[in-house]
Amino acid sequence: MASQSSTPKVSSALAIYEKIREEILSLTMSPGAMIDEISIAKRFDVSRSPVREAFIRLASDGLIKTLPNKNSQVAPLEIEDFPRYIDALDLVQRAVTRLAAIHHTAEDLAEIKNRNDLFKQAVETRDPLNMIDTNFEFHLAVSQASHNKYFTHMYTRLLNEGRRTLRIYYRSFNDNPPPQMVGTHDDIIEAIEKRDAEVADQLAHDHTIQLSDGFINYLSKHFTTDMKFY
Repeated sequence: MASQSSTPKVSSALAIYEKIREEILSLTMSPGAMIDEISIAKRFDVSRSPVREAFIRLASDGLIKTLPNKNSQVAPLEIEDFPRYIDALDLVQRAVTRLAAIHHTAEDLAEIKNRNDLFKQAVETRDPLNMIDTNFEFHLAVSQASHNKYFTHMYTRLLNEGRRTLRIYYRSFNDNPPPQMVGTHDDIIEAIEKRDAEVADQLAHDHTIQLSDGFINYLSKHFTTDMKFY
């Protein structure tokens, strides 16, 4: 009985989470915008309880922030922190990719390849949100192949925080990334498979620079008041 009574609540919370997450990642909901439980509850015609659950999950993803007055805000994209974010991403991405080349198992490699295939399918259909998710899963699989849970924990947080940056990066290509960008994943896989830690390290670094350059290039051409950054 308890299980049955909780099902609608969980379902509502999940539906709300997925919809708000989509709007934040697509930048339909602007960085820094205020968001409150009451208006979202009215929008979805639910009580505040499932909205609160959805907000907790969004906060754990780093997509919203709870303010001191108990209001919530779509997490700002803090441009002044971008160089420091890239520095952190670069170091951790290089570490997990290098360690994956050294420590991966056959099962790890199969999972990495599978996740990359799903990413390629998302690119082919020009589905940016699916590209973001499958890119995350690809890099997470690489990290798990490093067999270092501490690096994986840090890397997961960095990947989550960079989801909207990645959305802007894909937008710089009109959601149609060039073959050489997609091919970087294949090169990383090849280096991991050959257990070539040095090449894997360099490719991971190059991949970070691709993201950084694309993000900065897009902002330099398309920075408008319609997209608020703090």
